[in-house]
Amino acid sequence: MNKAAKIYIAGHKGLVGSAILRNLKAKGYSNFVYSDRATCDLTNTEAVKSFFEKNKPEYVFLAAAKVGGIVANNTYRAQFIFENLQMQNNLIHQSYRSGVKKLMFLGSSCIYPKMSPQPMQENHLLTDTLEYTNEPYAIAKIAGIKMCESYNLQYGTNFISVMPTNLFGQNDNFDLEKSHVLPALIRKMHLAKAIAEDNWNSLKIDLDKRPIEGISGKESQEKIVQILKKYGITKTAVELWGSGTPKREFLHSDDLADACTFLMENLDFKTILKKEYKAENISFPFTSVPVRNTHINIGSGKDISIKELAELIKNDVVGYKGEIVWDSNKPDGTPRKLMSTDKLFAYGWQPKITFKAGILAVYKSYTA
Repeated sequence: MNKAAKIYIAGHKGLVGSAILRNLKAKGYSNFVYSDRATCDLTNTEAVKSFFEKNKPEYVFLAAAKVGGIVANNTYRAQFIFENLQMQNNLIHQSYRSGVKKLMFLGSSCIYPKMSPQPMQENHLLTDTLEYTNEPYAIAKIAGIKMCESYNLQYGTNFISVMPTNLFGQNDNFDLEKSHVLPALIRKMHLAKAIAEDNWNSLKIDLDKRPIEGISGKESQEKIVQILKKYGITKTAVELWGSGTPKREFLHSDDLADACTFLMENLDFKTILKKEYKAENISFPFTSVPVRNTHINIGSGKDISIKELAELIKNDVVGYKGEIVWDSNKPDGTPRKLMSTDKLFAYGWQPKITFKAGILAVYKSYTA
């Protein structure tokens, strides 16, 4: 990518998009176009078409998505599949229509089967049943991978798909109903510590920034205690879903952003065909051999149990002295989700931010 190329980051305010924007700016890129819901509803085909016709981006990072944790995914199943399909269909198709030089589609590790062999390799996609609780979201992301792959093979586009592992970092979502496991644990431990220490000033500041079901720091202490208890947060204990035994892999969003920029700068779809399929004299439509699973996993290559993660955040990050109680009547989700990073590392990229240092930095920014 030329440093002056016009770049569109769909979802530039979110955890992933904001990290990509910071990384690109740090590397000297300066020509960006933006959209938000007020200026362009990405689920609206005509709005997206008009945006591309007006702004004519050369490179696109498709980081916009409706995301959430196990509760949100299982509760809002229709919204997760509909909104994600709409957004990615519009953005990928308009990128093709407007002649975008390269697009990067960001998916999720939940695309792999629930009982996938570990670590999960790219070729494990569509080999078995998905985890039920996030199946609609996963199917939408699989459709995005196949759409990019299919447009490449038929039209000769240069659309790359990457599948990040569980992410955390600056601008994370700390909503107790909709957030992912790591930010949810940070907030639960933080609030539990505050209530255990009768630190009502800290509680009020937190709830004023991020109200829970409309309950802000302006509510009475009684109402605040009630809403925290609903989410398993009390003076003496924090209640968490499941058994704590499932393992998850995590990557700091700044590392993900660095990997995305690296791949956009150094990898083309034709390179994938040549390297992985030994293709020569490439022309489109490309029908020489069956092409599947050209996406690339992005992760750290290491995982940790939810129980170990909760203890780490409780003891070493927040300093909460109460108990952790596990509700085994609630679902665990996928037992393990460690991704193979062999393909990514072979292209020459490695993560730089250590896990504990990354969590400490997130907690510091959360309480700032």
